[in-house]
Amino acid sequence: MAEQVRYRRFSILYRIEHWVLTVSFSLLAITGLVQIYFASDLAQAIVAGLGGIEFVRLLHRIAAVVLMLETILHLGHVGYRVFVLRTPMSMLPGVQDVRNAIQAVAYNLGLRQERPLQDFYTFEEKLEYWAVVWGTIVMGVTGFILWNPIATTRLLPGVVVPAAVVAHGLEATLAVLAIIVWHVYHVHLRHFNKSIFTGHLTEEEMEDEQIGR
Repeated sequence: MAEQVRYRRFSILYRIEHWVLTVSFSLLAITGLVQIYFASDLAQAIVAGLGGIEFVRLLHRIAAVVLMLETILHLGHVGYRVFVLRTPMSMLPGVQDVRNAIQAVAYNLGLRQERPLQDFYTFEEKLEYWAVVWGTIVMGVTGFILWNPIATTRLLPGVVVPAAVVAHGLEATLAVLAIIVWHVYHVHLRHFNKSIFTGHLTEEEMEDEQIGR
């Protein structure tokens, strides 16, 4: 049986970044949500199991630093590819992505017989990528305020701190729900996409996902 043609989708650096993001986000989610919902029995049990609230806060801050360093690395790599190698910005959404989204909704509602033929990166992937960008900005800014409330209030009104508490908690809850509902379904349940682990997709997988080359 002939080996299937494979198309490279993610470099080794992108795959390492994904794992760093996965680990840091998971730690942030666990150690953050138990602080937001500390009154619940489950949260208190997790805090106790991790060694107490002070250790939970330490883990949260370490994971936050790792995420920020990974973000800086990613920005540097993207900047090098775009401005030095002149690689097209393939993750930028366009008008065709809007059309693809509308056609995908129509397909899911039974109003269209076929799914849309998509770019090498689908509109779902672009949407999730930019959601991560937005979420990282919000969580980074509000997290810095909560980590340094005194320094913040030297420059900004005191009301910024409780506002950051609310924004940080809501964005964290939204991010976790988005991963559970959106990412897990599209990547692991609807069709298990192994490319972030292997770096490649086969021709059959690309045809099945209606992805262009």
